[in-house]
Order: sequence, then C-alpha cells, then structure tokens
Amino acid sequence: MELQLEQLIPIAAAIASFAVAAGFAAWVTKQKAGTKEMMDISDAVRIGAAAFLRREMKIIIPIAIGLAVVIGYFIGFSNGIAFAVGAALSAVAGLISLKITVKAAVRAANATGSGIGKTFALAFRGGATVGLAVPAMALLALALLFYIFPDPITIAGVGIGASLIALFIRIGGGIFTKAADMGADLVGKVEANIPEDDPRNPATIADNVGDNVGDAAGMGSDVYESYIVTILASILIGALIGLPQIMMYPILIGASGLIASIIGTATIGSKNVSDVMGPLNRSFYVSAAIAIGLNFAFTYMFVGTHSLAMALFGATVIGVILVPVIQRITDYYTNYKYRPVQEIQESAKWGYASLTLMGIIKGMQSTGPFMIALVAAIIISFSISAASAPDPSQALLYGIFGTSLTAMAMLSLAGIVLSIDAFGPIADNAGGIVEMTGMGEENRKVTDQIDAVGNTTKAVTKGFAIASAGLAALAMIQAFQYEAKAFLTHHAETTFSHLSPESFAKLSDYTLTNPAIIVGLLVGGLIPFIITGQLISGVSRAASKMVDEVRRQFKADPDILTGKSKPDYAKCVDIATIASLRELWKSAVVAIAAPIVLGVLLGPTAVAGLLMGAVVTGIFLAYHLANTGGAWDNAKKLVEMQGHKGTDEHKVAVVGDIIGDPYKDTAGPALNTVIKLLNTVAIVFVSAFVAILVL
Repeated sequence: MELQLEQLIPIAAAIASFAVAAGFAAWVTKQKAGTKEMMDISDAVRIGAAAFLRREMKIIIPIAIGLAVVIGYFIGFSNGIAFAVGAALSAVAGLISLKITVKAAVRAANATGSGIGKTFALAFRGGATVGLAVPAMALLALALLFYIFPDPITIAGVGIGASLIALFIRIGGGIFTKAADMGADLVGKVEANIPEDDPRNPATIADNVGDNVGDAAGMGSDVYESYIVTILASILIGALIGLPQIMMYPILIGASGLIASIIGTATIGSKNVSDVMGPLNRSFYVSAAIAIGLNFAFTYMFVGTHSLAMALFGATVIGVILVPVIQRITDYYTNYKYRPVQEIQESAKWGYASLTLMGIIKGMQSTGPFMIALVAAIIISFSISAASAPDPSQALLYGIFGTSLTAMAMLSLAGIVLSIDAFGPIADNAGGIVEMTGMGEENRKVTDQIDAVGNTTKAVTKGFAIASAGLAALAMIQAFQYEAKAFLTHHAETTFSHLSPESFAKLSDYTLTNPAIIVGLLVGGLIPFIITGQLISGVSRAASKMVDEVRRQFKADPDILTGKSKPDYAKCVDIATIASLRELWKSAVVAIAAPIVLGVLLGPTAVAGLLMGAVVTGIFLAYHLANTGGAWDNAKKLVEMQGHKGTDEHKVAVVGDIIGDPYKDTAGPALNTVIKLLNTVAIVFVSAFVAILVL
C-alpha cells in the first residue's frame, strides 16, 4: 500500500526529531570533557550504570522473549510482534537516556568555569537529546505498526511490551538510586557530617550511577511507555467509532507536538542566562503555541471544519492547556519559593516527627487541586465531543474519544517536557563531579543553581506523567469494555450458546449492582498500595545493606575520612545492583497476574472494576508520593540556602529528604506505569480470559 500524507507526516516528524537529537548529541560530544580526574569519575559512573543495565537486561530479555512467544501464539502473531517492538524500544529509550546523561554531565561540570550560560546550555541540550529521541521512537513505532496492521487491537501488545520494560527499568533504577542515595546520606551526611558528593563517601559513585539509571533511564522508558499507551488508547476508541478520517488523528496530534518540541528546544541558548527557569518556561510556551497551531492545521486538512472536527480540536487544546496547569499545581507544592515547602522547612525546627507529618499533610493536600484540574478537563473534553457526535447513539464513544485526545495532546508535548526534565540529572551529576574533584565553591554554585531548578522540573514531570497516565487509563478502560462486549456479541451464538439470557447478560453488566464489579473495584484499589509497600520496603532493605557497607569501610579504614586513602566505590555499586535486581520482579508479577487471574475467575466485568479501582487510587497515591518526596527534598535545600548546614535543623531536613527518596523516585513514578500495564494486559488478554471463563 502507498503511504498517504497523513501517514507520512508522523514518520517525517519522527525522522526530523531524530536528526535534531543527533545534532544536539554531536554538539555535546564536541565540548571539552575536562581533566583526567573528571573523566575518571565519569567513567566510573558510566561503567557502573552500564553494568547495572547489563545485569538487568539478562533478567528482562529472557522474560520478554518468552512473553512475546506466548502472546504471539495465544493472542495473535501481530500482537507478539508488537510486544517485541514495544519492549525493545523501551529498553533502547532507557539506554539512550543513560548514555547521553553520563556524557553531558562531565562536560557540564567542566563548563562551570565559563559561567551558568554555557553550563545550562550543555545540560539542556543533553536533556533535549533524550527529549526528542524518546517520543520520536514511540511515534515512529506506532505509525509503522498501525500502517502494517490497521486494526489497533491486533497491535495492543506494543503497550504491554512498553509498560513491562518501563516498569522493570523504573523499579530497578528507582531502588538502585534510592538505596545508594539513602546509604550515602545516612552515613555520610548525617553520621560522618561530610558534604553531599564528597569523594570520601564510599557510596557517592553509586549515588551518581543511581541518578542515571533511575532519573534518566527510568524517566526515558516511562515517558516512552506513556506515549505508546496514550496513542494506543486513542486509536482503539477511534477504531470503535469507525470513521476513517479520525483513525490517524491521534498519531497526527503526536506529530504536531513533536514538531513543536523541536522548535521549542531550538529557543534555548547560552547567552544572557541568569535565571534558568525563564528560558525553560519560554521554550515550553513556544512549543505549546505551535502545537495548538499545528493541531488546527491537521484538523482542517484531514478531519474537516464541521462541528465534530472543531470539537475534537478543542479537546486537544484542553490537553495542551492542562500541562501548564498541572505544572503550576506541582510547582506550588514542591518549590521552596511557595508556602507549602516553607511550612515543611519551618517544621524541621521542631524535630523529625513534625517534619514528617507536615510533608505528608502537604502531599495529601496537593491531590485536591490536581483532581479538580483532571475532572474539569475530562468533563469539558467529553461534553464538547459527545455533543458533536454525528450519530447520537454514539455520543458516549465520541465523548470518550475526546477525552483520549486530551491525554494525547498532553503527551504530544513529551518532547519538550522530557527535555526540560532530563537536564536535571545531568546538572545533579555535574555537581557531583565538581564536588569530587574539588573544583571550587564558585563552580559548585553554578551547578547548585541549575540543580535546584532541575529538582523542580523533575517533580513537575512526574505530575505530568501521572496525569497523562490517568487520562489514558480511563480511555483504555472504556476500550476494554467495548472490546469485551464486541467479543461476547460476536460469539453469542457459538461459544456462549449454552448460557441462559440472564447469565449471558451478567457477562457485560458493568453496573454497581454486579458483585463482580465491586470485587474488582476493591482488588484494583488495593493494588497500588500493595506495590507501594513492596517498593518502599525494597528500597529500605537495599539501603540497609548500603549503610552497613559504608559504615564497614569507614571502620575498617579510618584514613578514608581523612582523605589519605580511597574508598571502595565499586563494592557499593555492586551492592545496589544486586539488591535492586532482587526486588524488581515482585511488582511486575502483581501487575501482570492480577487482571488475568481476576478475568479468568470472574470475567470481564470484574476486570473493568479492577482497572477503575487501580486508576482512582493509583493516580492520587502516585501524585501524593511524588509531591511529598519533592517537597521534603526542597525543604532540605531551603534549610541549606538559609545557611543552616550542619545544624540540628539541617539533620532533620536531611532525614526528611531521605524518607522522601523512595516516595518521589521509586514508588510514585512506578505507579503510573503499573496503572497502564494493568490496562494493556487486560486489553490484550480480554478474549482469552472470557473464553476460559465459560469453559
């Protein structure tokens, strides 16, 4: 078949994004890497991160191959292929993120001598390499898969592949980074009273490795997976409507956002930079404005100018607007410039209990405005789309499609959002290199200024990912129900002919009078809490081993603290690697098994309840965890900025930050991946467990 213009545009946008990302990567590589001492530290981080990913892939690849075969055999060849593509590219997304972050960090550290402008440009362009490459991979994969297999249900396996690998990398990287971070902070900063990233701390290299495998590789895989699942949800709903002119519309929305992100990243330079947040905000708003303009152009070209077309375009505008709204809410609750973090910082004067409680309170309070923003977006997008349905009997489907487009429009800006996020780990690592090589206080001030903004943008990106996961999951739940209903209707006279009309009706009864729905809601609502407990306890177990090792080294060789001998960094990296890999499979098993087991035992209605229960508790728990941890982190920074380092107040704030680490960097980010994995597993296996139920 010949490619049509609407199919060529996403492919061309992805190729252009790859080209610009390659240009940024080449520019970063050309910059001076610094002294031999700086390169030695960078190489140690690179080797440690590569060793972690290599060992993780030894576990993941056999599982992925086995699942691809199972899915291909039982669900369909195309779904097996799609699963393999989704999984492979998710791993590649993590690898790209890791490699460029390590390379950019040492160059950004070296650039601190030239001032904040050059350092910021280096960190941002390193991040933009990730930001433009990752969504380009997702867009290209979906566009080509949908071209080869035009029925979206036959490629739904791409979502499982993307979600599963993202979950593995998120969990493994999250446990690694927080185990190392907690070990380094508890013994180094609290007990030994040495600065963060001090070369005397045996866990400092592991801490820097963790920033890469957790924040860089983890976020790259996470955003790639969010992009895949969101487009997939929107295409599935569009296919149920059946209008050819809207089938490619979600992919075109992705293309417009990617083109806009390319232009937005080009606005960032190195001249006249004093407040780095200003250029970042400008680049985002430029991207958002261009995305809206391109969305209108693509709507006019490929959908039309009738009321439905304008309603769908309106739904995309809501999605674009929702991004800065979520950003502002998250920023307010996690930035030290605002009252919530200031109240947490003030509570540090009264001790550990006060700080802990105040952080939890503010994290819980943040879910209120977040919920209002999501509900408003859902109501408006649903209403305008449903009201414009050409066929009133399909108003519900059109409304759901409009909501899925709102989620897609959000994710279409993943390129610029991830670019803004990914420079944070680069700045963090650069600060570590500056500290470990003793470059001086002025150099450290440069990286601290960028890192402080990076902490805020990382928190904001987590909110963005959680919101998009919630909207995409709602669309996937509706798609699941329609697919289950279609399967039941198609086989009503064959597979289900032995059932009475009442029994058959129960298989598609999604009201709260159905006990299976109630059971599903309860099980689904519990899953995020079970997984959160697993992840935080996993971090705790891994961190305890790291703490023991750091203490052992300080006791065995007192000259480490005097600087006369070097600590054994490799041992700490190895401990974090082994501990994290031992923990990562538990949550994945729960997420994969739960919808299948419940579907086989109680049918599709119970699974629908499970999916809804998981999304309702999951997105708010994830947002609470991410914001609570981010607020504790910035409360500690505020204490330090006020000149209270080394005081009791500072020690309390450091412990708060340590508690928040597994909240914001492990459990919180993993939950939005869990929510989407539950949905994609349910979609792909719907026919299998419905058939098993009646046997």
